[in-house]
Amino acid sequence: MPSKEPPRRRVPGPARSRNAAGGSGRPRPTARPDARRPRRPAARQRRGGSPKAIRLGSPRPRLRLISLCLTLVMLAFVVRLLQVQAVDADTYAAKAGKNRYLEYTIAAERGEITDRGGIALATSVDAHDITADPKLFTPEESKAPDAPRQAAALLAPILGEDEAELAKKLSTPDSRYTVLARRQTPQVWKQIKDLKSVFADKAAEDRANGGPGADVLAGVLQEPTTRRVYPNGDLAAGILGFVNAEGKGGGGLEAQLNERLQGEDGKIRYAQAGGRPVPTAGSTETPAVAGTDVELTIDRDIQWAAQRAIADQVKESEADRGYVVVQNTRTGEVLAMANAPGYDPNDLGQSNSAALGNAALQDVYEPGSTSKVMSMAAVLEEGVATPGTHVTVPNRLHRGDRLFRDDIDHPTWYLTLNGVLAKSSNIGTILATGQLGKNQAEANKVLYSYLRKFGIGSTTGLDYPGESPGIIAKPQDWSTSQQYTIPFGQGLSLNAMQAASVYQTIANGGVRIEPTLVRGTKDADGRYTASDAPERTRVVSEKTARTLAKMLESVVDDEEGTGTKAHIQGYRVAGKTGTANRVDPVRGVYKGYTASFAGFAPADDPQITVYCAIQNPTKGSYFGGQICGPIYKKVMEFALKTLQTPPTGSAPARLPVSFKPGE
Repeated sequence: MPSKEPPRRRVPGPARSRNAAGGSGRPRPTARPDARRPRRPAARQRRGGSPKAIRLGSPRPRLRLISLCLTLVMLAFVVRLLQVQAVDADTYAAKAGKNRYLEYTIAAERGEITDRGGIALATSVDAHDITADPKLFTPEESKAPDAPRQAAALLAPILGEDEAELAKKLSTPDSRYTVLARRQTPQVWKQIKDLKSVFADKAAEDRANGGPGADVLAGVLQEPTTRRVYPNGDLAAGILGFVNAEGKGGGGLEAQLNERLQGEDGKIRYAQAGGRPVPTAGSTETPAVAGTDVELTIDRDIQWAAQRAIADQVKESEADRGYVVVQNTRTGEVLAMANAPGYDPNDLGQSNSAALGNAALQDVYEPGSTSKVMSMAAVLEEGVATPGTHVTVPNRLHRGDRLFRDDIDHPTWYLTLNGVLAKSSNIGTILATGQLGKNQAEANKVLYSYLRKFGIGSTTGLDYPGESPGIIAKPQDWSTSQQYTIPFGQGLSLNAMQAASVYQTIANGGVRIEPTLVRGTKDADGRYTASDAPERTRVVSEKTARTLAKMLESVVDDEEGTGTKAHIQGYRVAGKTGTANRVDPVRGVYKGYTASFAGFAPADDPQITVYCAIQNPTKGSYFGGQICGPIYKKVMEFALKTLQTPPTGSAPARLPVSFKPGE
């Protein structure tokens, strides 16, 4: 049996090709220790040694790091999302709404003011508040580097505003709202809209041509509101007052009745983009509630007649100012209250600031002889004299530390008490009122009590802004001269409405009725509410009042009276003149005169009371009978005809004015 040879060891080394050894030419596969392992690249041969194998690092740490980073990023997003949508949701929603949503006020329509016949004296018309979104004027939004300046230059001539001020308002990018001008007419807004349209078209064309499409007026907006207008210009301006730039009453009844007139504003909120509403985003609106309409006791026509008459005389006399008050004798309603000079509430910028207000209620002055009717009322009511009581009136009368005189020098007059009033004697009045007490101090107290009953030293009851109560000291504080000057109207002060109320009291049978200016109101639902009945106070008896009415007729009807220029054909007229030394309101000293006239008609059935006064006439006469008597006549005649008051059917009483010595 042949012996077996041991197997040959394979020497590691490069495989050789059979072709190289002369074999069959078929390559012999290289022996591999593990056929399943992938082939590794041959290692470089080290010098002097065997090659070293290179191993790849594990990818797991890198993957973990990337996963951690992504997790942290996602966690930050989640935290931020929770903050925005949960924790601070309201805050961020508010910020988003501030930028996206605009909210503005819907101005309530201010109530109308009418005269007693329903004729509008103050009303409201449509207007626009011109506003802007300053953010839309930034270079990024407007595509123009100086949009505020360009827009201001375009808007200033239209709005009548200062160009620099407009540019400043538009240069506040942190704000989304600013008011450029309030209560502009529809014509003004139309001009601005036309300009906006022109610039918008140019911007669109520029964008179509590849340009930036700059539009410097895109951020100009408007809010609908109302504007107060006075259809009759300066008529009754002193009563009505005016509305300020904020839409609130700035004076007169507009201020006094502001809460009733202004109503309740509404609100509207809408989404916007580029200054334009987004219809699909929805909006919320709270409707405005219109203000209450106010009906005055004023008669527009009588107010016009009174205002024209006093304005003409103030101009002719070159006086400081004047007032006329017309009152319904039986109801206390004020039919007219005119001031001159006046002002136009439609154009306050051109008005004299000194003329603003209602001087008939705010000016106080010494009335002079028109005040004597109160002294005579006290004398008659206390029973210390009658219209026929004889009063000897010297040319001069020494009382206290002064020598008193009448307005003219005269010989001794022999007058009845009626004659003292008819001739307006200061000395006769001092003598008559001296009988009111056992001594002068007691007489002063009695007279003071009547002056207070007539309303001197108290407001009239109108509650009008700035109304003065007048000035009268307590009797114990009267100076030596005041004890004798107050009976004839110097040393006390009142306003024109108070003076008219004195004569309304006599005309109404001795019952004073608080004057009224508001007849009633009509709310937004159309419900009319009449004003409360005014307070009535008896001052003197009806007998005393009727006696005084007859005495006042002598002032106008008797040829010796001082008020003959107030005579009205067909009517019996009762009245009294007044000429007082005037206190200069600036210097605080007597300078010039106050001329006045007061009365009522028909004297036998009084319906209307008229009072007028002129301050500091410097041209022509300064006597009340001469310059105020004609005003009284014009206004009274017009009022009697307007109210269709029938003529008097009986003759005047014609009480005696004088007596013969020894009778």
